[in-house]
Amino acid sequence: MCNCNNMNSCNQEQDLMKQIQQISFLLVDLNLYLDNHPDCRQALEDYNILVEAMDELRKVYTQKYGPIMNFGTAKSDCPWQWVDDQPWPWENKRR
Repeated sequence: MCNCNNMNSCNQEQDLMKQIQQISFLLVDLNLYLDNHPDCRQALEDYNILVEAMDELRKVYTQKYGPIMNFGTAKSDCPWQWVDDQPWPWENKRR
């Protein structure tokens, strides 16, 4: 069960996070493959496409729901906001 009042919004957030997780997995896999096959143009093209998709997904998620990493990828307004985000993005929202 979701902790938010709007199930549609909660489902959208979960779907977006799932997409981020899936692309993250693909990026790690391609990174490992490219370590062993650095001249594979198709893998490198796929990697670069996924990097762009990940950047866009992170931007959308951060704008709608807050940062998903604690440093280096999301700006903060004053006062510092990272510690104020609840629940944390990695916390299970089903309880």
